[in-house]
Amino acid sequence: MKRLEKLENEAIYILREGYFRFNRIALLWSMGKDSTTLLWLAKKAFLGKIPFPIIHIDTGYKFEEIYSFRSQLTKEWGLNLLVTQNRPAIKKGISPTKVGHLACCTELKTNALKLAIKQYKLEALFLAIRRDEHGIRAKERFFSPRDKNFIWNYKNQPPEVWNYYKTTTPEEGHIRIHPLLGWKEIEIWEYIRKENLPVVSLYFAKNGKRYRSIGCKCCCKPTPSNANTIDKIINELKKTKISERSGRAQDKEEAYMMQKLRAIGYM
Repeated sequence: MKRLEKLENEAIYILREGYFRFNRIALLWSMGKDSTTLLWLAKKAFLGKIPFPIIHIDTGYKFEEIYSFRSQLTKEWGLNLLVTQNRPAIKKGISPTKVGHLACCTELKTNALKLAIKQYKLEALFLAIRRDEHGIRAKERFFSPRDKNFIWNYKNQPPEVWNYYKTTTPEEGHIRIHPLLGWKEIEIWEYIRKENLPVVSLYFAKNGKRYRSIGCKCCCKPTPSNANTIDKIINELKKTKISERSGRAQDKEEAYMMQKLRAIGYM
């Protein structure tokens, strides 16, 4: 079996398993290449109609291209989209320039996610993280428990062997499910090409630069590139020595800080 077919089958199996195991479940969508790929896989897994809500954690600082893409695809794919924010923090004017990137992410992403989980009483969440994206994410499992305080105990992760997953929800906690955990960045792009999936225009080079990883405008910067097509992006990834998240705000990308953020609930 070809690598992409194996990854696709694995992701669809995990999506179906998660939906079967949990009554109240949702999928997080950032409009990035990974979560849009996961959305497409969910459509495939459930014969074109995703049977659970899609959640976007909106910080209010996203690129305009992201908001346009969100509106377009929500309509075209018939998504049950729930846009959620940490409104109290936004009203206080929380921003990276005011409190720093770490505190801003904690308030507008992590705490916003906590509010959404409580509001919709979610037992589980599908997320599009990959092990190769950051060293700390390599410690994750396909089914990853969080306790009632949203804490991730990265030192005590359940074993996953022979496709056996621990799907029991911790008391008052929730499970995070990662169907794309074993994918690599280049495989995401190869799959996007194979399936002809739409992606945000920011990924394609303009004036000698493009975004490898997208999020908030204030936390992302483009990297040097002339890759303005998917084929060129794939060829670039075969040669580049630049890390995927090099364009992200580096004060939260350092291993210790990323581990600290994820331990308290960060995606």
